[in-house]
Amino acid sequence: MAENLGVTLDLKDIEGDAELTAELIAKGGKKQVPYLVDTEKDVAMYESNDIIEYIRDNYAGTAESTKPRIHNAGAAATCVACEG
Repeated sequence: MAENLGVTLDLKDIEGDAELTAELIAKGGKKQVPYLVDTEKDVAMYESNDIIEYIRDNYAGTAESTKPRIHNAGAAATCVACEG
């Protein structure tokens, strides 16, 4: 979806990475993916549909200099996430 919109995301894979998992829980309060953190706009959210709508509304067709960061929990899920 992001590629279709011309948006580059910083994905993080938390699967098997205790440090990234702890970072996700510290920032979001729970181990749930996807989880989006946009540090430039001070926005964070869990729900896939909300994340897609947010990216579409705020980043589709914009320069790559600003982009949200996303954790990825392997092939099973896409976690979103933390600055870092």
